[in-house]
Amino acid sequence: MADENVIVHVTHEAAGKIGGIGAVLQGFFTCPSYLETVSRSILVSPLFATDGAPEDRLGPGGQVLYSSIDGLINPTFSSAFRRIESLYNVGIVYGRRTFVDEQTGIRGAADVVLIDVRYVDSPMLNDFKRRLFEEFGIQSHLYEHLWEYEQYVRLAPPAIAVLKALGVPDGRTTIIAHEFMGMPTVLAAILEPYCHFGTAFYAHEVATIRRIVEEHPGHDTMFYNVMRQAHDDHLYVNDVFGNQYTYFKHALVEAAKHCDRIYAVGDYVADEMRFLAPEFETVDINVVYNGIPAYPISLTQKHAARDKLQRYCENLLGFRPDYVFTHVTRLVRSKGLWRDLLVLEQMEKGLRDQGKTAVFLLLSTEVAHRRSCDVNHMEETYGWPVAHREGAPDLSGGESEFYTAIQQFNARSRNIKAVFINQFGFDRQSCGRRMPEDMEFMDIRRGADVEFGQSIYEPFGIAQLEPLTFGGLCVVTNVCGCAGFLRDVTAGREVRNVVLADFTAMDDCCGADIEDLLQIDRKTRDRIETAEGARVAREILDRLPQNDSQLERLIRDGHQLACNMSWDTVVREYLMNDFLRTREKQ
Repeated sequence: MADENVIVHVTHEAAGKIGGIGAVLQGFFTCPSYLETVSRSILVSPLFATDGAPEDRLGPGGQVLYSSIDGLINPTFSSAFRRIESLYNVGIVYGRRTFVDEQTGIRGAADVVLIDVRYVDSPMLNDFKRRLFEEFGIQSHLYEHLWEYEQYVRLAPPAIAVLKALGVPDGRTTIIAHEFMGMPTVLAAILEPYCHFGTAFYAHEVATIRRIVEEHPGHDTMFYNVMRQAHDDHLYVNDVFGNQYTYFKHALVEAAKHCDRIYAVGDYVADEMRFLAPEFETVDINVVYNGIPAYPISLTQKHAARDKLQRYCENLLGFRPDYVFTHVTRLVRSKGLWRDLLVLEQMEKGLRDQGKTAVFLLLSTEVAHRRSCDVNHMEETYGWPVAHREGAPDLSGGESEFYTAIQQFNARSRNIKAVFINQFGFDRQSCGRRMPEDMEFMDIRRGADVEFGQSIYEPFGIAQLEPLTFGGLCVVTNVCGCAGFLRDVTAGREVRNVVLADFTAMDDCCGADIEDLLQIDRKTRDRIETAEGARVAREILDRLPQNDSQLERLIRDGHQLACNMSWDTVVREYLMNDFLRTREKQ
């Protein structure tokens, strides 16, 4: 059976890892369970840029075998590809990428197809848009001025033609749409009359819901209470929050109801998909959590990594903290960074009573990697990253806003100090000369005592649990998908390594009217966050290791948990079993 199973992944991360989808693909392609079941993987994406060297088009580990963009015409592919390029007026880049797990040495490969859709044939495109409307109700004229929508619609017909030219087996090929980006290609596959494709939508999030949660002042406190009540009342997102069809991502994601399968990365994501429309109540939605890294570490290695972090803090602030807390994340609203400071404010009082100190390292930025020369200049001139200045090369607009909150926290706190490192990377070259020479990025994972991740919207949250295998305490919210995975592998048993925050709990909302729940505003949320933040602070203080024996136990238990939540476990237990059952039904 393995020699007949082909999976096509349609994603914007075909040529390189940008975010969560890239991490999932890396996990798949270096996972024994996946490699044993799937004989061939193909990545499909628009070609986003035509500049740069031809050999770099497919990213790290990529080998270009054909590229009409660069005049690389391989006779093995030119005959079939040239016909497609002429018919659709597109350019094609084709090759292979090799994926390597640096810890295990496992290697996997995938074909990569990038299509230049800038000048696609208009009559062919318009005919496809007509069929999208007639068969699926998608009104392309509302969105075609948005390139983020248009490029993925343009991708779909030539992508199906390329797959057929590559000889994928009829009835043994599944096309997975990773998020809204892949949905037009999946819909084109459903419309294809001469080749039967299996289809699946992989919900790494629900774009409609993310927008609602982020934009409403009540955030997750409001939304998940409303959705729970709406389920009881048999209401859906358009009934409760108004017409969502002006948002192109909603139109594409809702079309996932036409797929054979839907995979959701968390329990809440599955519920959010069902909230989109009544049709999703009968669609087959299977929860497939993300995997997390599971690497062994000794107590000595833990101490060595923590020592590097403590030395760095001492170089920055003049004292060596007892604990180092971290948050490695993107600087976006959904990450709920204000909640970190709220919890730290409550913890500071407890640490003061114990005579202990801590430093909170926030590694986050909203702009590109800063040059070493700029970092060194900022460090020498005004003490970056302890101090910052507005404007390039330092603080961007969003960074400046959050740095104000950091300053206010540091002004009030004696025993915990926060440092905002607005830079990609965590080594001396990226972060300046006060960082130990032998520091590497994994040290912030290995050495952290606590990793925060109290998001208002977090479909899964791989990053929040990365320090788990190294004995770090991980603080996540109940709406994070990783919390559901943890409950699954522990059968609901509480574990000391993870602190679960719930900012949606409201004692007085049982049976409440939806209109009342929709009125949950920032004032109500602030009250709930303050109370829950104090509880989370007490939990962390109670669980922080006081000696090597306690730390060793955290390392042992954390690694065991991580092993039970590894990519191999995910693919074997959650994805491939379902994939093979679906294939047999087909």
